[in-house]
Amino acid sequence: MKIAFLADPLAGFKTYKDSTFAMMREAVRRGHSIHAFEQGDMALDEGIVTANVADITLTGQLENWFVAAPKTARRLAEFDAVLQRKDPPFDMEYVYATYLLDLAQAQGAKVFNKPSAIRDHNEKLSIAQFSEYTSPTLVSPDSARLRAFHAKHGDVIFKPLDGMGGAGIFRIKADGMNLGSVIETLTDNGRRTIMAQRYIPDIVKGDKRILVIGGKPVPFALARIPQGDEIRGNLAAGGVGVAQPLTARDRHIAEALGPVLAARGLLLVGLDVIGDFLTEVNVTSPTCFQEITDQSGFDVAAMFITELEVQAGKK
Repeated sequence: MKIAFLADPLAGFKTYKDSTFAMMREAVRRGHSIHAFEQGDMALDEGIVTANVADITLTGQLENWFVAAPKTARRLAEFDAVLQRKDPPFDMEYVYATYLLDLAQAQGAKVFNKPSAIRDHNEKLSIAQFSEYTSPTLVSPDSARLRAFHAKHGDVIFKPLDGMGGAGIFRIKADGMNLGSVIETLTDNGRRTIMAQRYIPDIVKGDKRILVIGGKPVPFALARIPQGDEIRGNLAAGGVGVAQPLTARDRHIAEALGPVLAARGLLLVGLDVIGDFLTEVNVTSPTCFQEITDQSGFDVAAMFITELEVQAGKK
């Protein structure tokens, strides 16, 4: 099977923890060929979606871990699978890329996750489709509404809709200290829509990343536990990841959402759960493969490549 990865520059990968690297390594172990290109390598050329793609050879080392052949223009439809692994920001360039990938699909390419499904599932807003599993939530740019939500719930998290890695997240407690400043900053004085959620005290036990592959949950989550006075468990914000078996509630949420999201073309999803509550649905480039595998022994990459083989019609 020929697998093309749309990703950020490979030279920037931290191979000891990168999930895309784990996918590549498992694919090569099974005898598949791997190829890579970046968002800017794509083009619509006389109606055909192509990309400047490099054939990749793994060296078996963690440093200097790959050798890339010179890039050549290839039709995306010639690959057995195209994996969309470009990290946010989810800006207009990202959206344009999904449009090109839509066209590539129409020309026979098999793209995972489905480009239109990525566009349709804002990683913050998508939880509104599953409100029975969420903490009380408000989405609005309006200062009066946001202030009223805080007055009602007393302890509230405010965050942008386009952030990642914990960027831009604020907790305002019952005393309302800095409430006005936070709302003004995040909403750009009412010009930008943000999310407010009632604070979930169980964050001290970790912000759990539950991976769902082909509609089925990985049996272990990675609880990303905040350190010190930090409220954010994100690994990028200094959280410590601890793999742990899914709780009954974790499994219930994952098994309820998994088949729905898989039917929409989302092969790989990262559900974020704090305590008993769903907080995000990650669809762009969900991570934590290696952390879960290293600590639990469960081979997440193997589960992923097996499902990819099935969906690409190669198993």
